[in-house]
Order: sequence, then C-alpha cells, then structure tokens
Amino acid sequence: MAFRIERIVLRRLKMPLRHFFETSFGRTTERQILLVEAVSEGISGWGEVTAGEHPFYNEEWTDSAWLILRDYVAPAVLGRGLDSAAQAGAMFPRVRGHRMALGGLEAALWDLEARLAGEPLWKRIGGGARREIPCGVSIGIQDSVAQLLEKIAVELEAGYQRIKIKIKPGWDVDVVREVRERFPTIKLMADANSAYTINDAAHLKQLDAYYLMMLEQPLAHDDILDHAALQLQLDTPICLDESIRSARHAEQAIRAGACRIINIKLGRVGGFAEARRVHDVAQAAGVPVWCGGMLESGVGRAHNIALATLPNFVLPGDVSASKRYWQRDIIEPPVEVTPRGTIEIREEPGFGYALDLDYVRHVTVQEETLR
Repeated sequence: MAFRIERIVLRRLKMPLRHFFETSFGRTTERQILLVEAVSEGISGWGEVTAGEHPFYNEEWTDSAWLILRDYVAPAVLGRGLDSAAQAGAMFPRVRGHRMALGGLEAALWDLEARLAGEPLWKRIGGGARREIPCGVSIGIQDSVAQLLEKIAVELEAGYQRIKIKIKPGWDVDVVREVRERFPTIKLMADANSAYTINDAAHLKQLDAYYLMMLEQPLAHDDILDHAALQLQLDTPICLDESIRSARHAEQAIRAGACRIINIKLGRVGGFAEARRVHDVAQAAGVPVWCGGMLESGVGRAHNIALATLPNFVLPGDVSASKRYWQRDIIEPPVEVTPRGTIEIREEPGFGYALDLDYVRHVTVQEETLR
C-alpha cells in the first residue's frame, strides 16, 4: 500500500536499567535510547535505533545515529511516496554502514505501514509461523560466580527456556564448569562478544566438555575466515552475531563453514527487509536462527517479537520480559513471559502495544521534528 511520510520525530530517552549489564566490552547501567516516529495521514509508526551509548559493539552509537538520521536519512524520506516499507533500504545507496540508524527508521516505516493497513506487524512482514515465541535470557558478567548462579536460578524459576552467559578471558571455562555442575541439564550457551583470537583455540576447545548449545561470536566482530578455522577445531557449534550484517555475509559464512547457527538482530542488519533475507539464506542452508537483543525498550522488544515469528527462528532468543530490564517500560502493557517461557503474539495493528506517551515524554532528554 502506498503512503507518504509527512514528518519524522527523533527522541532520545534516558532509561536506567534495573540491574547493571556487563559484557566483555564494559558495564551498562543506563540506556540512551533513540526512538524514531514516522507520521503519515495522522498515523504514527515507531522504530528504535538499537545502537549503544558507545561505539563498542560496532562502529555506531547514539550520537552518530542521531546525525545520520537527521542529516541524511530523514531528508531522503520526507515527502516521498512509498509503495512499501521494503523500499526503504534502497533509498540510501550513498550511506555506507550505519545499519542501526537505517534500521530504526525502516522499522518505524514497517510499523506505520502495518497500522495504516490495520494489521499486526508480524503479519505484514510475512511472519506468523507460531502463535508464541520461545524465550531465553542473556545474563551479563557478574561480580562473582555465586551471584551468577543465583541469577540463573531466578530466571529458570521464571520459566525461561535457555540461559546465555557472557564470557571473556578470565571469566570463561571455570565459570561455565561451575554453571554446568549446578545446572547439568539446562539449555546453556556462552557469548564472547569478540573477546578472543584464533590463538585461543585450544583454550576455547575446553568448552566442548560442557555441551553448550553454542559459542557466540568468539572472534573479531568483522571476521569470517578465522571463525571457520576455529569451528573445525570445536565440537561446540559457533553462532555468528556481529559478523553477519547482511544476507551476503550469511552466505559467505555458511559457505566457509564459519558457523552452524546465526543470531539475527534487527538493527545490526538494517531492518526487517534484510533480516528476512538473512533468515531465508540460513533456512535454505538448514542453519537455524534466533533473535538477539540489544537492551531494547518495549518498542524494539515488540519488533523483535514480530521478527521471531518467521519460521526459521527455531531456537529461543533473547526476547524477554520488560521487567527484566526496566522498572517501567514505555509500552502498555509491558512485555510479559508465560510460565512456560514464551511470549504470546498480539493481534493489535502495528507492533501490538500502546505507547505510554506520558512516560516517553518524562524520559525524553532530546527531541527534534523534521518535516
């Protein structure tokens, strides 16, 4: 369906996390979240830029995304007629990279298109293979192993189907061993966030003893070839995250034997259209995928839920309840997880939740309207 973008509103929110979240590249206690609102015919579609506050996960961060959206992306979209949100990715051929910024706007356009059509976002993107999605949790590096074990116990009691723990040099094999001793039968995976090199292969080989579901992104954020060499040495499946920014990267990684699983993050690949292409490449090759998280607010979380209804999302993802991260989320109702560790799919138009606009205004620290 055709629609025309009349204005775009950028909002920077500051939201404190309920608990700190630590990975191999640092500890986060507060999120700066960039929301994108795209308006047509008096209807708003909402997207979230999933970049962090610093260029540590990849080269993007909140400030860079704001400038890219304001100075390059919004001017190319405003006043333009679109036949579909799927066109958005082809509208910025001169912008290299900055997929999270582009993905934030693209997600808003998909949400807008779904709302204008009066149908759920998951249906608009071609999803709906399941009526509820299986959920796992990502637990950051803790101050002690005892604290980690306690957090795992809490999440298992809440019903989550899979536990992911962050690792880094000095917090890896011994920690995984203790987790396995305490929880011998749970679905467990480890995420290294690029903390190792191929020279650590013998050390990482020790993880094979603990029957992990996968080892996520152990080597460099932009590497495929060394991951292929590492996978030859490991029984544990390697899952690629940061290395997969497009369907072409997915094709190359699968062909090289660099991974047996792929984590798809909506922002990292630039939005729903490219996420579907990555999904399709992996599905054709028999490689399962799952949906990763970036400490999103409810807007980004709702988009992840829609994405995870595509058929090849067969492994529990990082999409969890709002209350794991936020004292109060910016959507109503908050995302909740059932006792069986799933999130039920909603039928409302767009991403399926209402915006708590009063709270959005309360936590907004910067706003700009582009016409």
